[in-house]
Amino acid sequence: MKNDIHPKYAETVIKCACGNKIEVGSTKTDISVEICSKCHPFFTGKQKLVDTAGRIERFHKKYEKYKKQ
Repeated sequence: MKNDIHPKYAETVIKCACGNKIEVGSTKTDISVEICSKCHPFFTGKQKLVDTAGRIERFHKKYEKYKKQ
């Protein structure tokens, strides 16, 4: 392995816009993110449910003439 070609690996802190801080090891310093597992809707359980029934009905209506053949 060659010497002095690898980036420096150090402990750093990831800062989220919600205020959450996560300590990790990285080659970068001062990492900022807009959303993390603490504030993401999937993890918090506050996600919106999409009405897929209307989409499926529109699909069947659009292609029902092909079913009859």
